[in-house]
Amino acid sequence: MSQNPQFSGLLTDLYELTMAAGYRKAGFDARATFELFVRGLPPRRNYLVAAGLAQAIEYLERVHFSADEIEYLRRHPVFAGIGEDFFDFLAHFKFTGDIWAVPEGTVTFPDEPIVRVTGPIAEAQIVETYLLSAIHFQTLIASKAARVVTAARGRRVVEFGTRRAHGPEAGVLAARAAFIGGCSGTSNVAAGHRFGIPVFGTQAHSWIMAFEDEKEAFRRFLDIFPKNAVLLLDTYDVRAAVETILAMGRKPRGVRLDSGDVAEASVWIRRRLDEAGWNDVEIFASGDLDEDRIEAMLAAGARIDSFGVGTALTTSSDAPSLSVIYKLVEVETGGTVRNAAKFSAAKVTYPGKKQIFRRQDGQGKFTEDIIALEDESVSRAGPLLELVMRAGRSVAPPTDLGTAQQRCLEQVARLPDAVRGLAACPAYPVRHSERLVELLDEVRRRVERAAR
Repeated sequence: MSQNPQFSGLLTDLYELTMAAGYRKAGFDARATFELFVRGLPPRRNYLVAAGLAQAIEYLERVHFSADEIEYLRRHPVFAGIGEDFFDFLAHFKFTGDIWAVPEGTVTFPDEPIVRVTGPIAEAQIVETYLLSAIHFQTLIASKAARVVTAARGRRVVEFGTRRAHGPEAGVLAARAAFIGGCSGTSNVAAGHRFGIPVFGTQAHSWIMAFEDEKEAFRRFLDIFPKNAVLLLDTYDVRAAVETILAMGRKPRGVRLDSGDVAEASVWIRRRLDEAGWNDVEIFASGDLDEDRIEAMLAAGARIDSFGVGTALTTSSDAPSLSVIYKLVEVETGGTVRNAAKFSAAKVTYPGKKQIFRRQDGQGKFTEDIIALEDESVSRAGPLLELVMRAGRSVAPPTDLGTAQQRCLEQVARLPDAVRGLAACPAYPVRHSERLVELLDEVRRRVERAAR
């Protein structure tokens, strides 16, 4: 077994290893640059929020192959006759490349490199799968969270979805990504412990049902948690539950609705609580919520203070994947640089190491992004990609989730109104610089000449 499976070099696709073996066997000692980006947006997504970089960097610093893993590969038929040099390479494997990336919480758009990797080509190839997975999942969830938070119009949103996540670790990382996307916290205690995210929770229907009657269940919970009790109202009858609590004369911190016509019930509950002078008792709503239901409830006049959003957020159920890709853009051998691009229909990629430049108007609203070559400068625009790793070691401070969340909230607020909204809209302006377009044409002509 690997000494630490979390950082195993086997967390990759087989073809990454066969290519690495092929580079070694062929003596192809090149330094390559790959860029990780999203080709297009899912339906009704107008932007993305980059996340997952911290886990990617941690992996790159610690990735390794154990003796047991190397022996497993040695027995694989595809590596028969590949030679001992490759297995010795794996035994001493570590990532030694450079990483440029946009900071977590940055709003991004299609074709814009989220991560740029430069290093020995075999190393950069082996880590491709992990980087795609790490950046893809958390960017997916952070982007969904930003939409939910927008729909909530300043009300608190708590991520509630671990039990529906695609595995326990996915639940932990979804909580992290959702916090970057603007959520106030999570129900996942492990995520709270690991990342310092605020943790929230109330009670389940089972607590109410476990006691002889609802009043006893409420009383016991208030006795045990007098300052933090949030009482679940809809196990039997919402209005009867509220009247029971009022008759007890013991004010909880909040009440929760999990089913039924939540918007209508919340209006009645708010009125009854206010009549009792309990204006500070929070109404918390949960139960199969997403940005559309939240928007509709608030439009209908719902009196809800906080939302718990689970399945739809943690699985990004309406758009469960992104077209995230990792493409070769430059190869350097013997001091000579050769730019690389892909020309197949609908899947063209641009060559060369790139930088993203973002323009804004006099009010600070974003107006346009320009994808350019790394050595270009663009007037009245600031660069987004930053150096975060040099020679296999991190050169940037660890991600502070509060800073990443604030970055996300500020950047979403600076988007054009239509782009920030929930409905599909004309794409935010992203263009390639003239030099980049010229370089693409140059590479295309070179490839066509070589094909003749």
